Amino acid sequence: MDLSLVISLYNEEASIGELVDWIGRALAGEKSPAGGPLSYEIILVDDGSTDGSWKVITDLSATHPEIRAVRFRRNYGKSAALYEGFAAAEGDIVVTLDADLQDNPEEIPEMMRMIRQEGYDLVSGWKKKRYDNVLFKNIPSKIYNHTARRVTGIKLHDMNCGLKAYRKDVIKNIEVYGDMHRFIPYLAQQAGFTRIGEKVVHHQARKYGKSKFGPERFIHGFLDLETIWFLQRFGKKPMHFFGSMGILTFMIGAVIALVIIINKLVCQAHGLHFRAVTDQPLFYLALLAVIIGIQLFLTGFLGELVSRNSQERNCYNIRERIR
Repeated sequence: MDLSLVISLYNEEASIGELVDWIGRALAGEKSPAGGPLSYEIILVDDGSTDGSWKVITDLSATHPEIRAVRFRRNYGKSAALYEGFAAAEGDIVVTLDADLQDNPEEIPEMMRMIRQEGYDLVSGWKKKRYDNVLFKNIPSKIYNHTARRVTGIKLHDMNCGLKAYRKDVIKNIEVYGDMHRFIPYLAQQAGFTRIGEKVVHHQARKYGKSKFGPERFIHGFLDLETIWFLQRFGKKPMHFFGSMGILTFMIGAVIALVIIINKLVCQAHGLHFRAVTDQPLFYLALLAVIIGIQLFLTGFLGELVSRNSQERNCYNIRERIR
């Protein structure tokens, strides 16, 4: 199989048929690397739609043998849908796009060429000109992407673009869960797939229905960004974070407490006026810092125990073997 198209959808009955036809036109005439016609599959993941989406998919599958489909019992979110789609994908190249007709399937052949000929592991779309609400989507998206570039070090203008192309190895070696579909390029980079490219893609205005995502997704996105950064950096070595913070906090508290006590003893020895140690609020703050430092250190220690007993403590992506 040359190509797998993974499409997650939720209540998109009006656009599914049009999208499938559009994909067929966009890929007509494309050739397989072996020289024959391009072989591809369309994997539609119905994320618990409550409209007639599944009936449309069922009807389409009768006349389009390239269609495969999965239906969730309820709405689990885009990451869950992509996870199931990735697990089912058999193509050497996997492309994701949204079902709302805002992603243009005619971009797919060029993205495939970038992977095959230019050696990219992943090609992400960049909606340079967007047809979304400026206040609630465009501006927050620019802020979010700027933050994502600073945190991850990946220079993509639109990390959350739904239109992406991957080598098969990429999607088989990452796990997408929660809302981590926003950070697939970062997950891929951390798994060792560092050849990440970008292509300006044509963005379409929404034709049917309305967006399923509200402004709160940007708040969740920032929180998820911090979570994934922490897990990727300290997930297998929590003591490096909690232990370091604990030692630093403990030392600051201990030094302040010692300074207060020594200052009191020196003043007392020279007959100078002094305040009792227990009358100084700073002393109690120092004790609090000592206690917090100990707790952070113990948190790191417990994290190490959990990490060392995890089944994934020695999960590594192997690129090649000889014998």
